[in-house]
Amino acid sequence: MRYLTKTILIVLIIVNLFRVNSKAQQPQQPQVYEITAKDAVAIAFKNVADLKNARLDYKIAEARNKEITGLALPQVTGSLQGNHYLSLPQIQFPDGSEVQIYDVLRAEGVKDASGNPITKEGEFSYRNFSFLTPWNLNGGISVNQLLFEPQVFVGLQARGELLNSSGLQLKVTEDNVKEAVYKSYYAVLISQKQLLYIQESIKRLEKLTAEMNEMFKNGFVEKLDIDKTTVTLNNTKMTEIQLRNVVTIGMAVLKRNLGLTQSDSVVLKDVLNADLIKAEILDDDFKYEDRNEVKLLNSAVKLQGYDIRRYKLSYYPTVSAFYNFQHNGQRNSEGSTTPWFWYSTNLIGLSVNVPIFDGFQKKNKIKQSEFTLEKVQNTLDETKRGIDLERAVAKNTLINSILAMDAQEKNMELAQRVFNTVKTKYANGVGSSIETLQADTDLQEAQSNYFRALYDAVLAKIVYMRSLGRL
Repeated sequence: MRYLTKTILIVLIIVNLFRVNSKAQQPQQPQVYEITAKDAVAIAFKNVADLKNARLDYKIAEARNKEITGLALPQVTGSLQGNHYLSLPQIQFPDGSEVQIYDVLRAEGVKDASGNPITKEGEFSYRNFSFLTPWNLNGGISVNQLLFEPQVFVGLQARGELLNSSGLQLKVTEDNVKEAVYKSYYAVLISQKQLLYIQESIKRLEKLTAEMNEMFKNGFVEKLDIDKTTVTLNNTKMTEIQLRNVVTIGMAVLKRNLGLTQSDSVVLKDVLNADLIKAEILDDDFKYEDRNEVKLLNSAVKLQGYDIRRYKLSYYPTVSAFYNFQHNGQRNSEGSTTPWFWYSTNLIGLSVNVPIFDGFQKKNKIKQSEFTLEKVQNTLDETKRGIDLERAVAKNTLINSILAMDAQEKNMELAQRVFNTVKTKYANGVGSSIETLQADTDLQEAQSNYFRALYDAVLAKIVYMRSLGRL
């Protein structure tokens, strides 16, 4: 009975493990995301690999800071060693026993067998002797405290700037991700809106074609008019197919920029507003420090300054205090009756290392760091000039894009009114089908031009806000 119970328990455990493993191997179910542009940025910040790596770089910088801090703390090490000499190391040690014996005999007046005084001088002989025992054990602990090390102390001062530099690199990566997300989000949004207008045009043309077929049966229109309408309808359907493809590809790019799988579904919730595009275009309150790229280069300048200072201070001595403790044991044989001889040693001291001459290595390292600092400063100056150009071009492009968008919007409204008028005339029997068809074609072209201008304006606004450091 006990064996049966144990067997059942093992089977249950195996079944549960199989279930857990099966669940772990199941692919993740596709998810549906209904998002605004800001939601899209938040999702990208969680999923994009570049940002994950940038955050890991920040954590690496934090760990490196703690590593630098550890150099100024006491360094404690312990040791334990045991050994057995198969053959003991020996030295020759003078044996003075014979010399001492002859000295005693002379001092006591002892004579030899012939009755003569002892006159022989003793001579030293040598014996092989070892100061070690076959069995040895020793354990110890040492503490070393750095008292003065210029390079370490400069590193401690630079810790905050190192962390700040890593944080700024993260922000630069966030700006890049945010720009890519906004561009892909609004590209899909505008394409979807344009697709709706094309689909409405298809419905109008299909209705017009049906009406003309009825009129053709009654002899009111020619077959040529129906053929022209059909050609326009087919061309519009081809435009719809192309726009559907644009939306599909744009959505795939958006999912990629959000760090989502292609099996996930994304629904865009934002509504395009021309007033939002026009907002803040005349705001010239700008400082270079608003750009994270400039902040990052300023941080690089400070770090390079610390590097120069580190090499200059390396001419100073290094001072450290140390303490060592050891407990040693010796034994002549491995037998349990042989006692161990134990003794301890303690040592405390101060170490001073004074650099005297290093073949001008420090001097040349200082020169290299100074040249590197000059390069960083040149890069910073060039970046500022590039930002000036970027802002000027972005602002001018945005203003012209808005003007073009407004013009195309008015043109689209005008084309819509023309179409409505022509359609009314056609419905009342005073307009021609060709005139209606032409008005519809003009309306489609006006709508296409408007959405193209709208997309250009959105892109220009994104680039402009990025140039100001306010994306």
